[in-house]
Amino acid sequence: MTECVVPVIDITGFRTGSSSVKRRMAEAVDRACIDIGFLVVTGHGVPEGLTADCFSAMAKFFALDAEVKRLYRAPDGIFRGYYGVGNTALAYSLDNGSPPDLFERFTIGPFDLADDDYVRQRYQRYFPDNIWPAEVAAMRPALEGYYREMERLAGDLMRIFALALDVPETFFATKIDRHISAMSVNHYPAQPEAPFTGQQRAGAHTDYGTLTIVAPTAVQGGLQVLRDGQWHDVIPPPGGFVVNIGDLMAQWTNDRWVSTMHRVANPPREQASNERTSLIFFHQPNEDAVVACLPGCFGPDNPCRYVPTTSGEHLMMKKLKTVR
Repeated sequence: MTECVVPVIDITGFRTGSSSVKRRMAEAVDRACIDIGFLVVTGHGVPEGLTADCFSAMAKFFALDAEVKRLYRAPDGIFRGYYGVGNTALAYSLDNGSPPDLFERFTIGPFDLADDDYVRQRYQRYFPDNIWPAEVAAMRPALEGYYREMERLAGDLMRIFALALDVPETFFATKIDRHISAMSVNHYPAQPEAPFTGQQRAGAHTDYGTLTIVAPTAVQGGLQVLRDGQWHDVIPPPGGFVVNIGDLMAQWTNDRWVSTMHRVANPPREQASNERTSLIFFHQPNEDAVVACLPGCFGPDNPCRYVPTTSGEHLMMKKLKTVR
């Protein structure tokens, strides 16, 4: 297995930079999204201590007895709380059969919501309450603080995306101001027994939304992308976040940008005791945001490949396929 060279892009100063600085960042992002659909961002401004607090709190949660963790599973159809090993098969989102994935996860969504009709009408499906385990008090402040930082960073990235796609910098603002993004902490346990044939820590899949931001722990048995028919390791520098394009952004750009197949591979058997944890922010536009080909991404010789859809409709279709 070879390491994949994913572009590292420093976004320091995007908010305060000149138009020429922003343009250079946007051009670098555009090249990465056309070529591989993955990049690593540095200079993002997310405090390292906050990331460390999340990993620390979640290590305590995942170390709890299985029967305790199962108390924090949400009802069917509510994508919050705890999911145990074997409850997810990400390859199913692409209608590919595979054994269940070898990770457990804990998921939260938007909070501090407005008390208005928009939220009330969508509460059960898109804005359910988060679930907080009483056993690990540090989880809530750590994860909520990190979620807020991811909201900010995703907003900055969407502004960079807009410039890269030759639309106004604020083009996406009204489409993500009531987003339905989810944050999952995935824990990939040690593998004392060999997995089944075709079974991975997380099966091959593409992500569903606009973009995904990942902070992984640096151990073998990690993120791989499929390129030219081969799987390649993605190893970010310390403090860098891996960002990848999701299916909705590929549709918005009429496949100018690629939503690349990826997976989380098993560790080598001699390192089967390695555990891995990742903080993953899945950015998803407003539930009612219409996703249709952007200006400049289609024309007489390049017709639209997709019928318009909404963010919420697309998300639920994908999610319901993956949960077992």
